[in-house]
Amino acid sequence: MTDEQRIAYEAAAFRRLRDHLRQRTDVQNIDLMNLAGFCRNCLSNWYREAAEADNVAVSKDEAREFVYGMPYEEWKARYQAESSEESRSAFESSQPHG
Repeated sequence: MTDEQRIAYEAAAFRRLRDHLRQRTDVQNIDLMNLAGFCRNCLSNWYREAAEADNVAVSKDEAREFVYGMPYEEWKARYQAESSEESRSAFESSQPHG
């Protein structure tokens, strides 16, 4: 496998994950964080950081829209549910304290 092929496959896998998360609007970010330690916002941050490492300016809002498929505020209004006390407690207990 060439480096070019590897990069293309990695990009395809990322797009498939992004598209899967766009379709699974029932899965809340806090649940992703509790289960996997990352969420849609993390993906958007990683995308933005990769662009910036290549000296390409991407705003936080642009990166989030790339991941969510719409402006973040619109996604929140349409799909974000109130998190349960159990989810919030699990999230708080998983965060480093310092």
